[in-house]
Amino acid sequence: MAGQNEQPTTVMKRTILTLLLLLGTFAARAQLRLTLDDALRLALSENPTIRMAEMEVERYDYVKRQTWGALLPQVSVSGQLNHNFIVQQMSKGFSLGNDPYTTVSGAVDASLPLFAPQVYRMLRLNAAQMASAVEAARASRIDLVAEVKKAFYNILLAEQSLATLEESRATIQRTVDDTKVKFEQGVASEYDYLTAQVELSNLLPTITQTKNSIRVAMLQLKMYLSVPEALSIELVGNLDEMKDVVLAGGETLSTDVSRNSDLRALDIQAEMLRYQLKTTNAARIPTVAAFGSATITGNDMEDFRKMVSGGAEAGTGEAVADLNSSKYFWTHPISVGVQISIPIFSGLKNSYKSRQVKNQIEQLDLQRDYAQRQTTVAVESAINNLLTAREMMLAQARTMAQADKAYHISDTRFRAGAGTILELNSAQLNRTQAHLNYSQAIYDYLSAQADYDRIVGREVGGN
Repeated sequence: MAGQNEQPTTVMKRTILTLLLLLGTFAARAQLRLTLDDALRLALSENPTIRMAEMEVERYDYVKRQTWGALLPQVSVSGQLNHNFIVQQMSKGFSLGNDPYTTVSGAVDASLPLFAPQVYRMLRLNAAQMASAVEAARASRIDLVAEVKKAFYNILLAEQSLATLEESRATIQRTVDDTKVKFEQGVASEYDYLTAQVELSNLLPTITQTKNSIRVAMLQLKMYLSVPEALSIELVGNLDEMKDVVLAGGETLSTDVSRNSDLRALDIQAEMLRYQLKTTNAARIPTVAAFGSATITGNDMEDFRKMVSGGAEAGTGEAVADLNSSKYFWTHPISVGVQISIPIFSGLKNSYKSRQVKNQIEQLDLQRDYAQRQTTVAVESAINNLLTAREMMLAQARTMAQADKAYHISDTRFRAGAGTILELNSAQLNRTQAHLNYSQAIYDYLSAQADYDRIVGREVGGN
């Protein structure tokens, strides 16, 4: 998963490092020019949600390795030093010596599972958990791509709308200037001059609002890209250049939602529950383990040494010599064996656990069926929005051409003295609105396309 974009990610990180260095020295002048593909690569490499999703996949890899550890040998070492100041007395005054003595002991214990069915089921569950984390990371990428696309298109729409409004302001300003000259010459009435000024004044708040929307949209895009707010970004492209994408749309639309991330996540969750049920049931199966233990113990109790040495004299002189050469008497027993654990009765705990998991599986089946219906409706709605936006763009293209022609006719009539200022204002307003509607239709299609790709689970590159 992470290896597929390793080279672009490395190149993009180097680019970000260069940009940060530029910001540190030339913060006011640093600027980044981004195409849509550049923005997507940058977001996928630097956005915290993507990095956290990848870290979650890594975490579940550690969980799986931890489970594997339960099948490996378990070895422990322990040691103890014990000094007795008062000797323990037994019945009828019998005791092992009268003087304080010291005992030293050490032990090595080892165990190895030979048959652990619950661990085997847990490994299957860990694999399903890993698949769930991978799918969650994939969902994060798909969601981020859709959001970055919509933010990118939103800025292009606002910039194109601002350009349309600025062009309209320049045209109206020319009308105001011409009307003022005519009014001063007595050719035009004061009403025509005031009407032109009012139309210009009404347009200024819309321009200001559009500029503010561009700033807000740019901040949102910077948030998705995880770049500093001080960095100036210039987007490459405009909506008019993307109309060919709209005209070619509709040919690859499908209602197949088999790659929908939400549905796939539910399927993986159902698989996890099935493995969880098997893991719970495996608690009823016997387990087999091998074990071994090696212990060494020594003490310097004088009476005990005399007692043992007396027994040694009855044997060989070499044993007595060995005993007398050491301050402590040492023993080192070693044992190995096989342990079988057979569950008999656990207070119905495992039985009720199994019933809980079965109940969860039944609930998830209902949730999966309902989610399938919701997703089917969502993809149908997305396709309908795409087709509607496409038809709206084609209609608005014709309307825009007609509005341009109507404005030029009205402007010619007004300058020739045959038209009125109201006729010219109406034509100008219709022309501006037609251009804005045309840009909005392109944006609506591209935004609907991003939503469609998210629903069907299409990643960058069409995967």
